Amino acid sequence: MIDKLDATDRKLLSLLQANAREPAAILARKLKLARSTVVGRLARLERDGVIAGYGVRLGRRLEDAAVRAYCFISVLPKTPAAVIRELARIPEVEEVSSVSGPFDYLVFLRCETHEQLDDLLDHIGLIEGVKQTQTSIVLSRKLDRRNAIAPD
Repeated sequence: MIDKLDATDRKLLSLLQANAREPAAILARKLKLARSTVVGRLARLERDGVIAGYGVRLGRRLEDAAVRAYCFISVLPKTPAAVIRELARIPEVEEVSSVSGPFDYLVFLRCETHEQLDDLLDHIGLIEGVKQTQTSIVLSRKLDRRNAIAPD
């Protein structure tokens, strides 16, 4: 599917990643296409599963005020599904990825304070099936391509 994307599709996706709320008319102007052509491309990209949805990226004010951390988690055999269900119930858990190596999962956490993070890590460590955790607090972000502005 990704090999069927042409340069215009890729430019359209780049513009949407920079601002998913950009009106079709403005996208069309930036792409030098008719509005109906852009709307048609968007519909095709959605139908083909290239665009799964539209979302909100947090602004720098909220992003910088948050305490962010990556927590590696090792689980006991036969408990992964239950651990994932428990993690899904925690609003501060933003992402859970299955990873290779000595740990089973990498969990991205966002809290308001270090104290909240400390309590959350205690809670995660007590989840039935969690064998071991290792956490690193994010000090600063040096590169973030998710927030890149598309070139005009």
